[in-house]
Amino acid sequence: MKNPSAAPKPDLHAVIEALAEASTALTEMPLGRREFPSRTAVAALVEDLRALLFPGYFGPSELTAETLRYHLGARMDRVLHGLSDQIQRGLMATDPACTECRARSVELAQAFLARLPEVRHLLATDIQAGFEGDPAATSPEEVLFSYPGLLAVASQRLAHELLKLGVPLLPRMITEHAHSLTGIDIHPGAQIGERFFIDHGTGVVIGETCVIGRNVRIYQGVTLGAKSFPLDAEGHPVKGVPRHPVVEDDVIVYSNATVLGRITLGRGSAIGGNVWLTHSVPPGSVITQANEKDGMPS
Repeated sequence: MKNPSAAPKPDLHAVIEALAEASTALTEMPLGRREFPSRTAVAALVEDLRALLFPGYFGPSELTAETLRYHLGARMDRVLHGLSDQIQRGLMATDPACTECRARSVELAQAFLARLPEVRHLLATDIQAGFEGDPAATSPEEVLFSYPGLLAVASQRLAHELLKLGVPLLPRMITEHAHSLTGIDIHPGAQIGERFFIDHGTGVVIGETCVIGRNVRIYQGVTLGAKSFPLDAEGHPVKGVPRHPVVEDDVIVYSNATVLGRITLGRGSAIGGNVWLTHSVPPGSVITQANEKDGMPS
């Protein structure tokens, strides 16, 4: 039997050199300018934002009418400073030559915080939709505290506002953190109307250019994805082209349905479980495996 100690020792200095060269080749940005956002800090900011949106439910619960505004003001100040710092890091990561990143990051953070009342309104409708749409839900508070779909949608709605403001990196970091916690993958670019409910949720995928109307409900394993995407002259994907479904008001998509391409699910339609759908359907349609053959894989 060979003695392991007799084997030649690896050259760890060569390994270090190879890793250093690979790191340098990844980006032209000098090491001293690489202040990327912190995933830990961004995740903590989301929790602070949930405490701003739902004080007493998240964060300290010992609040009164007299202390509520003080609590909100103190947490708002903390979020403003923390968020502007992470936005600045994102701006510096995407534009090393940025000379006004600090001032710009504060402006973006303030503009984002100004959108929180509207986000709060939308989430209240989502919570109510979850309570009304799930007979197992005993209260709206149970939906708020317990449902992974609500956590994923809340993260997406926050990320969507940052994306609309042009904040780099942070929107996707927020939704991917929620994805890791819930198994629900919603791109921050998706446009989602009020009263949106994801039941059970695991395995749901909603693409970047999806447009989802009001009072839509989807179940676990649903994919609202792209069938294909155009390439430029060099063979690279063309970014930002509408390529995901439009889901009109009052639509239900049942578990494990796959809906692909820039097609429209008409208002009030129901898409059955395990359906593969690649063409638009008119309002009021009921699509099942039994009556849907076009586009099914052979």
